[in-house]
Amino acid sequence: MSETIENLREQLATDDIGLRMKAIHASRSLPMSERFGLLVIAATDSNTRVRYDAVSQIGTVGTVDLEKSLEVLSDRLRVDAELDVRAAAAASLGSLQLSQAFDLLKNAYESTNDWMLQFSIVAAIGELGAPQGFEFLAQALQSSNDLVKIAAIGSLGDLGNPEAIPLLLPLIDDPDWQVRHRVSQSLAHIGGDEAKTALAKLANDPVAQVAESVQSLLNSV
Repeated sequence: MSETIENLREQLATDDIGLRMKAIHASRSLPMSERFGLLVIAATDSNTRVRYDAVSQIGTVGTVDLEKSLEVLSDRLRVDAELDVRAAAAASLGSLQLSQAFDLLKNAYESTNDWMLQFSIVAAIGELGAPQGFEFLAQALQSSNDLVKIAAIGSLGDLGNPEAIPLLLPLIDDPDWQVRHRVSQSLAHIGGDEAKTALAKLANDPVAQVAESVQSLLNSV
């Protein structure tokens, strides 16, 4: 028998972390609006894992109330004590394409040295699709952390701004094949003659995974 919203709210109010976790899981059976309301409550739970799960799921169901989602996720990104919860909030802001959060995401990136949070923010800004994200991503491309750099490459592709091509072209010779692979995906997404020329070179990449992927991509550019 499925749980009711009243039962799950009661479980969230208990001191039993296991019950609170079960309530988050069981909320998937609720109508989306009721599930969202439960997740909003859980987003400020005293337990990190409960907050993380709730904040992550808001990125999926938050479309029922984007204004409230923006409020809750922005709060978690600003003040949560746990970096993984803040990273989840950034990811959910991106998933919901809440472009109003751009300045908040940018400030959060600039105020932390944690690569996981920076990675999540860079990926989120690509999902936002906000034009003002271009300059930010151009800077993030210079990150000393390889994963943040790769995220910036992907997000520049997501924005689809042709001005990113000169920034990406030097990376087709990067020694890291994962960088070259992500560059090929972004160039294919942006398109244009310069991108096609670069992809033609990458189609002969010594790493089979890159070459095979690019050969497939060339058919779509």
